[in-house]
Amino acid sequence: MAHKPRIAESPSVRLLDLKDKSKSYFIVASVEVGNTTTKCILTATNLEDGKTRLIKKTVSMTRDVRPPKQGEEIFGKTLNGVELTRDSVGELVRDTLLGAVKEANLDIKTDIHFVVRSTGVVAGFDSPDEVGEFIKALADGCLMAGVPPNRMTPPMSISNIPQRFRKYSKLEKVIFDGAVASVTPPTGSTGVEIVANEMEGELATAGIKEGAKWVDVDFRNPCISMDFGTTLDGRIISPDLPYARTIGNFCGYAGAIPDAIIKGTGLVDSKKGTALDISDRTSLGGLSFIFNKKVIREYSEKVLDCIVIEKVPTGRKRYGSVPVNSEAADAINVVLIGCDVGDNGSDMARLSSLGAEVYEKYNMKVLFAVIDEVMARVVQRLVKVAQDEGLVYEDTAIGVTGRAGITGNKPKLILKYLHELGINHKIDENVVFVDDGLARGAAVMARCMNSLGTTFNPLGGHRGGKCILGQRIKLQNK
Repeated sequence: MAHKPRIAESPSVRLLDLKDKSKSYFIVASVEVGNTTTKCILTATNLEDGKTRLIKKTVSMTRDVRPPKQGEEIFGKTLNGVELTRDSVGELVRDTLLGAVKEANLDIKTDIHFVVRSTGVVAGFDSPDEVGEFIKALADGCLMAGVPPNRMTPPMSISNIPQRFRKYSKLEKVIFDGAVASVTPPTGSTGVEIVANEMEGELATAGIKEGAKWVDVDFRNPCISMDFGTTLDGRIISPDLPYARTIGNFCGYAGAIPDAIIKGTGLVDSKKGTALDISDRTSLGGLSFIFNKKVIREYSEKVLDCIVIEKVPTGRKRYGSVPVNSEAADAINVVLIGCDVGDNGSDMARLSSLGAEVYEKYNMKVLFAVIDEVMARVVQRLVKVAQDEGLVYEDTAIGVTGRAGITGNKPKLILKYLHELGINHKIDENVVFVDDGLARGAAVMARCMNSLGTTFNPLGGHRGGKCILGQRIKLQNK
């Protein structure tokens, strides 16, 4: 049975419309320093229809960050060992943000209404709490770029929101209470985070909710979000109202898997190289795919034998190189689902050797076909664990974002393998693939902080249900 993936891509918006003060575009800058790439994505949400459009996206390689200067404290490293300091990260963020704003012909002080910063660089930390220092470095960079502090925090009152947006804000009815797109974060009474890249998972979930609007998929609660950047993040969301709970978290390796495979070809740097460095990633098609089908399956099975996907065992402090707090997860009934390669990456070299073997015997197209097969099966296995743990409901929607989940032939294969799980007989209508989920999520978070929701086109609430504004007002009044 053939399945047609629903892939959400936002249209761009004209500079003339952005500069028109009579129009209701809420402009947000998302700045993300990841293990592989550093991005600044500028988006504009039309508050009339609640849809987010792209203004500008700039992408650079995180490995190009300047090296630490003498006397600077190194507080973390990327998965590939690139050393980071508070000043170097701040300067990287400053330059990335200013560069994007300049290319878009906008002014950072007058045209950018909100800035959200995040990081996927978590493998070099010892605990989830240490990510806080990285977030401070990101804030430093935003301030150095000239972003006013009040454009990075929730407004205290309606008077702190720009005049032309006040009529769209529900701030006088409901305050921002930490829930983004009607989902509460998975923290216990102590506020301890259970996985280091929690904010990435939060943003990716919110971003997929927004992106799904463009392809008519109702990606509200209950849902499963998976972000396949270099590291894996995402959430499993309950159907509760008015706020759903995070009942599952994903962690471990994602894009690092194809990166390791590609390193074996010798075409990229053996330490800092990534799959993104290969310009020709054309998928096999037609007779070429059929002819190599047996080879693709054989090598994908060999790669999958190195990959461990499971509920994270209690007591683990790190899984797939990502710091976790499994005891805190157990205490609040959140299921941690991890993806590892051996034990914290111990079998990555094996993936590289398999990549070398396929490339030498066949070609790059066959190797990318193997990668597509592997990553699609990884998605299937992750969802299967959630299914076995009783976290998948009959009406659960599934969303995928990130380079290692939406490129090449992965979306078609993912639909095929999810269909095999028997989750939903209309799998095409319940699965969505979204580009730039994290940046979209930044725009959603900014709207939530400013209570700029659209009751006629809600992001929160239950799939197929109505807006939850009334329920939120009642809850907060208690």
